[in-house]
Order: sequence, then structure tokens, then C-alpha cells
Amino acid sequence: MSNPETGHPTGQPGGTGAARFPVDTGAAHAPSTDPWKGLRGIMAGTHVLEAIVIGLVLTVIARLDGGAHFQTWKVLFVSLLAVAMIVAAGLQRRPWAIPMNVVLAVLAVFPGWIVHWSMGVAGLMFLAVWAYILYLRLDLMKRIAGGYLPSQHD
Repeated sequence: MSNPETGHPTGQPGGTGAARFPVDTGAAHAPSTDPWKGLRGIMAGTHVLEAIVIGLVLTVIARLDGGAHFQTWKVLFVSLLAVAMIVAAGLQRRPWAIPMNVVLAVLAVFPGWIVHWSMGVAGLMFLAVWAYILYLRLDLMKRIAGGYLPSQHD
């Protein structure tokens, strides 16, 4: 099939078929399935993995430098942060879940660096994961608003 104005095949360089003749998929409606369910599962799973990694910091601070970093406040901070992450995994349906996720990720980095630099590095890696998850969330919002989800065209 070619573009009637240019003679170029549609979808090829020089052709404008994709932009000028969009495929009619029908009017989009609200998704028939919950598109946020998968993203909430990813966020909950990330919290569980992050809690495991943060909990393993206890073994690092206990063994390095002859246990010099194994102080009561550090053990309490790491333990409470890991428990908070496990609890947060079950709270992903709440409207305040995204800010909570970001706060927990930041707590793993900056105060974590004071506990031990290895916790800060692990926190930075998970902060990058959370940044990507927020990007996925933004992309999903755009797809819902544009009507691009398959469940919007049942």
C-alpha cells in the first residue's frame, strides 16, 4: 500500500502512512482489568528484596573491622528499616505508598552510609531501581490516558 500523495510505501522512509492513516482501534474506555496490579506487585517484591539486602548489612557490620561498626543504634536502625520495608510491601494499595517508598529508599542511602558504606552502596542501587519503577509508573499513566492498553479496547 502506498501513500496517494507521495507514492512511497507507507511505513517506509519518506512515507507518512503511519501518521496520516492511523489504524482505527475504536474508542478507548476504562481498562477492564486493573493495570496497576502488576506495578504494585513489582513494588512489593522490590521492598521484600530490599529488606533482605538491608538485613544482610547486619552480618557485614558485625564481621568487618572486628565488629567495630556493630553498635546498638546501628543494629536498631538497620533492623527497623528492614521491618518497615517488609510492612511497606503490604501497603502498596494505599494512596501514600509512592512517597513512603521513596522515603524508605532515601533512608537506606543517606543514614545507611553512616551505618556503613556498603549499606549506602546497596541503598544507591535500590534507589536506582525505585527511579526506574517511578518511570514505569509514569509510562503506565500516559498509556492509560492515551487509551493504549489492550484492556481499554475489549
